Amino acid sequence: MVVQPRNARSRDKIHADHAVLRAVLQGLQAQGKVVVLSNGVFDLLHVGHTRCLEDARARGDFLVVAVNSDRSAEANKGKGHPMVPCEERMELLATLWFVDYVTSFDGETADSVLDALKPDIYAKGTDYTASTLPERETLKKLGIKPVFVGDKKAHSTSKLIQRIRRKKLS
Repeated sequence: MVVQPRNARSRDKIHADHAVLRAVLQGLQAQGKVVVLSNGVFDLLHVGHTRCLEDARARGDFLVVAVNSDRSAEANKGKGHPMVPCEERMELLATLWFVDYVTSFDGETADSVLDALKPDIYAKGTDYTASTLPERETLKKLGIKPVFVGDKKAHSTSKLIQRIRRKKLS
């Protein structure tokens, strides 16, 4: 068996410029490929995150993950969050084989990144419904289909942090 090194590194999946990423995605969509976008804080990556993202990727041909900036994460999750800086969270996500592109956004909702990237599908965890999605009006306006992915929400970074704090570290 011959092992060939990969030409691309996981960090090459990270795109800060939404205009450049949009051009890439438009090219894929012009070829008939289905682009799925999912977003979140992804602080202290856990199995719930990976299950959601792997399921999201299965809904299309390419998966883009938009990560809340540090400011946005703190606004959504509270003081002391995130535990891991945005650049590191993005790099961790880029190492997953089922994640094709990673970007970040600064808003408290994903409206701006949806508008900038215009994916075919928007994937969110099962803790959301069509009526509770903060981005539902943007999805309707842009004709983006929402899907709900992953298993029943049984994992969270907050619960993980609580478990760590309860453990006696010797």
